[in-house]
Amino acid sequence: MSGPSHEDKRRILGRHFLLGKLTAAEIDALVIYSRVEHYAAGAEIFAKGAPGHSIMAVLRGTVRISSISLAGKEIVFNLLSEGEIFGEIALLDGGERSADATAVTDCELLVLSRRNLMPLLENHADICLMLIKILCQRLRRASEQVEDVIFRHLESRMAKALLQLAERPDLRGPSLDLHLSQRELANIVGSSRESVNKQLQIWHRAGLIDLAKGAIVIRDAAAIGQLV
Repeated sequence: MSGPSHEDKRRILGRHFLLGKLTAAEIDALVIYSRVEHYAAGAEIFAKGAPGHSIMAVLRGTVRISSISLAGKEIVFNLLSEGEIFGEIALLDGGERSADATAVTDCELLVLSRRNLMPLLENHADICLMLIKILCQRLRRASEQVEDVIFRHLESRMAKALLQLAERPDLRGPSLDLHLSQRELANIVGSSRESVNKQLQIWHRAGLIDLAKGAIVIRDAAAIGQLV
């Protein structure tokens, strides 16, 4: 299967909320150096500590940003979907990757190298400010995760996590189908799969959610919102 053409990549860059602020000539210059990569579900995109030579935008699929302790316990910082970017920390400081990135589903990613993008950013204060805003949002979220684990009980942490995931732009309608395993939810809220399953079963019996293999379907978001 052939990859995206020059015009395809130009359209991708042009409609991206961040990169679309570049001029037509700058986008054309980036198209030459950009590439599209495909990852099967479960594949590693990059590992924590690896050199950070690029920034990536999700074109299709879901990417998990996480870290694993020496004891094998994983914490999930974020789940990213279409239109979102990642790898921006290493892009800005030129350092190592600060977390692992894994394809949750089959993914298509637009990859831009640091050496080609940085010269353009130096002439675009507006894009730099947007990158700073993204970093601040993620820092706030990371701080909230720490506080939630310490101060909130499990039911509240789970309700908050599900509602945040349900805010993704690709989810619409009265029922919200989250392609999320119970293990992944446990890693997000900092608990065991067994404890998470117990709470999900309670919500399922109350009619707030439905459970399927690798998915949690929110039936009553308002009721779950009252538990946060």
